[in-house]
Amino acid sequence: MGMGAMGKRVLAKLQERGLNPQQLSCVVPAHEAAPVAAQSFGIEVFRDLPSLLSWHPTLAVECAGHAAVDETVVPLLEHGVDAILVSIGALSSAPLFEKINRAMKAGCSHLTLVSGAIGGIDALHAARMGGLEAVRYIGRKPPRAWEGSPAEDQFDLRAIDKPTVIFEGTAGESARLFPKNANVTAAVALAGVGFDKTTVTMMADPSIEKNVHEVEATGAFGRLLIRLENNPLPDNPRTSWLAAMSIEDAVIRRLEHSI
Repeated sequence: MGMGAMGKRVLAKLQERGLNPQQLSCVVPAHEAAPVAAQSFGIEVFRDLPSLLSWHPTLAVECAGHAAVDETVVPLLEHGVDAILVSIGALSSAPLFEKINRAMKAGCSHLTLVSGAIGGIDALHAARMGGLEAVRYIGRKPPRAWEGSPAEDQFDLRAIDKPTVIFEGTAGESARLFPKNANVTAAVALAGVGFDKTTVTMMADPSIEKNVHEVEATGAFGRLLIRLENNPLPDNPRTSWLAAMSIEDAVIRRLEHSI
């Protein structure tokens, strides 16, 4: 689901591993034109859920944004189709979170959340077993990476000449306000102290070319510091290349497990 920069990378990687076009498809809403990329990959395009289900998919990979989680991922899970979720910021909605849990129970299906552009999620998840006192995320991206986000309405991104705070608040607020930029904050929140207790600072920094992600956590275990400096995806500067790789890794792990 979704044929943007990440979706195309996933398709390319799957074809590199020997999957033929007949084993792959994409979902495009009826009001949107069929993506050119689908033709170049030679895969089938579905316009609605019934048509897709008649194809008998076994795994759905969501790369289409928050709206697709409720509209497409939930009903697929209800019909027994496992899914890999990229737009995990959508889980900041408690009603949707519960809806997904009910769908998995109804369909005996499984949902995999990718770590995206951040690392150390396993350590953060383990640390909460002893009690976490505080978790803070700081994200820095070049000003151009904030184009197409609410930051454009508040700042002249081209005029920013020093590190500038774009957002400060909770992980839940950042995931809702910056859905295309803040999936990392959602991953940190889900692994740690939750959306309402995870503090977030996001910045536009003209002195950097990479997407920088930092996590600091303290608790009974001690202190955790994580810093990643990720190259942006060539076709989408808002997204770290590592985020696309995390999807590829999740899909390949699933395929190897199936074998």
